[in-house]
Amino acid sequence: MALVTTSKMFEKAFEGKYAIGAFNINNMEIIQAITRAAKAQNSAVILQVSKSALKFAGPGYLKGMVDAAVAETGIDIALHLDHGPDLETVKECIEAGFTSVMFDGSHFDYETNVAKTKEVVDYAHARGVVVEAELGQLAGIEDDVNVAHENATFTDPDQAVDFVKRTGVDSLAVAIGTSHGAYKFKGEARLDFDRLAKITEKLEAEGFRNYPIVLHGASAVDAKSVEICNQYGAQIDGAKGVPNDMLRKACSMAVCKINMDTDLRLGMTAAVRRYLAENPKGFDPRGYLGDARTYLQELVEGKIKDVLGSTDSMN
Repeated sequence: MALVTTSKMFEKAFEGKYAIGAFNINNMEIIQAITRAAKAQNSAVILQVSKSALKFAGPGYLKGMVDAAVAETGIDIALHLDHGPDLETVKECIEAGFTSVMFDGSHFDYETNVAKTKEVVDYAHARGVVVEAELGQLAGIEDDVNVAHENATFTDPDQAVDFVKRTGVDSLAVAIGTSHGAYKFKGEARLDFDRLAKITEKLEAEGFRNYPIVLHGASAVDAKSVEICNQYGAQIDGAKGVPNDMLRKACSMAVCKINMDTDLRLGMTAAVRRYLAENPKGFDPRGYLGDARTYLQELVEGKIKDVLGSTDSMN
């Protein structure tokens, strides 16, 4: 078994009206939790790495642990660069063995985004690696991505078609109302599904049939995890994510990949805080990391089954 690209995953997801979960990884326990959950649900999965995670763990360590997960589970796993800031980072990941990369040029002006994305696409495609790009800007904070709400911009459907045509990008992350971090909505949650439908319709009309759309900033910010964190000393007040019913609706449309990072961070923190509070004499990392791994596996299994709908996508 070896790592795969996302191409076949997305083809099946579009036809089956479900999405593949893209979960951010930072260490061994998170990788084990995600891939064992996917194995239990017989689901393909995407493991994605931010620039900060690359700095924290190193591409070689991450690739080695993911290879071990492939051998253990036997499921389809893609290793993906999340929010790659430049061609140099893309090259580093491709050389390390990543099968998918995202270049995020959304903070540039449109023509610069097109030019830089095309450069990444040409480099990656020549090496058998697929590319995701972003058009429009999501608000919020995630690692090195920091966009104020007043600077967020929704994706223009006509521009999306032009962008895909000119860059040759394999999938497109769009801005329809999600945001990064644990505080996604100040008021009522709302996603612009009409905009999502228009993007898909216009792409289809130009010959891009079943084109895969990606949803970033799509953690639900699970109330259980937040409650446990706060019960054991955290101060996470007013956190609000994307409701599960909205995510399920997006999966039934053109969204083939949904990114989830904040839910994993909250879940791991909740389990570790609870373990240390309930075991004040404990100091073995295997105790609290083991509890965190178990908690995350249950959380990811629930996402696959109840939100993404990708259970049995390996069949």
